[in-house]
Amino acid sequence: MSSRLRHWREAATLLLAAGAPARPPRSSLGPCDYELLLLQRSSRSGFLPSAHVFPGGLVEAADFSAEWLGLLPAAPHCGLGLVKPPPPGGSRAPLFASLRERLGSPLPGEVAFRICAIRETFEEAGVLLVVPGRGPAAGRGPARPLRGERLPPAAELGRWRRRVQEDPACFLQLCRHLGCVPNIWALQEWSNWLTPVGRAGRGGRRYDTAFYLCCLEARPPCTSQDDREVTAFQWSSPAEAIERFKSQEIWLAPPQFYELCRLCNFSSLHELHQFSCERALEGCERWMSVTLTASDGYIQLLPGDELYPEDPDYTGEKKMTLSTDKKIEDLMKEGSIFHRIVIKNINDLSVYVNIQAKYKHMNPMMIKSSNSDYNSRL
Repeated sequence: MSSRLRHWREAATLLLAAGAPARPPRSSLGPCDYELLLLQRSSRSGFLPSAHVFPGGLVEAADFSAEWLGLLPAAPHCGLGLVKPPPPGGSRAPLFASLRERLGSPLPGEVAFRICAIRETFEEAGVLLVVPGRGPAAGRGPARPLRGERLPPAAELGRWRRRVQEDPACFLQLCRHLGCVPNIWALQEWSNWLTPVGRAGRGGRRYDTAFYLCCLEARPPCTSQDDREVTAFQWSSPAEAIERFKSQEIWLAPPQFYELCRLCNFSSLHELHQFSCERALEGCERWMSVTLTASDGYIQLLPGDELYPEDPDYTGEKKMTLSTDKKIEDLMKEGSIFHRIVIKNINDLSVYVNIQAKYKHMNPMMIKSSNSDYNSRL
């Protein structure tokens, strides 16, 4: 692992989209036939307290256990497709590029990070994303949740959930008990976010997080908060979640807001599933935002923006700060190449992107607050 990556702890998170019955849209963006699972973090959390986030958490040694190779298929990468080599001049994100055998694990990172995301989704939301046998699941469409009759009684499953929360190695034991394996093949690589210096949690916690997307035909049989790390949950379409954020019903951190804006490009679950499957083997970029402080707010700059530093302060050792006496409106009028999140206040975020997305990905839909008119020029 490079010296830069020592400043982050590896983590994985899951954008879980599930088919939903049609209902009148709350957002002006129109109807959407799927919903995303959002969890509200405890107010006592040391990182993003009270925020609504996607399920996920730290990678544990148990996620890299060689014992998983006894349950999963023996094919290269346990049946996962191989990500294409990066384009000329590019490089695979270090999170994925690290040779895990040199770090003591025979399990590829692409497998372990998916196991982590699935385990954390079970711990935090009670959703168990597994398939019978050794996998992978048959079919090309969105995944099917495990039928209720295949699951243990609720009380027994609750006991397993508490055991996994106390000891992540118990997740492998649960899979053995059920005769199932984590449905790693339903998770598509989506993005990779680094916690910037200014957003570190308690004790300087920063994370190098793999974001995965999983499409389910329908909501899983049961969803519940764990009342430890998570105090509430909701299923919302991307546009509805953004509307709730802007009306101050919920709070979203910039990466979650960005990804929800990106998902607003898709009103159909099957279109989202097809897109994610077709582009997942392209890989993804690693992003760390850099904050520019203006006189009336903040701009989170992302790679490709004309104001993004050539050598950003990954470690915090440079004590780099970007500030200006100009207003956000003036910076937007003067600029021409944007990849940024404009923050006027805690519930007033807007995304502006006019650069070409890499790795065949999709740029976020530029959703602005009611009092912003910057993107009339884009």
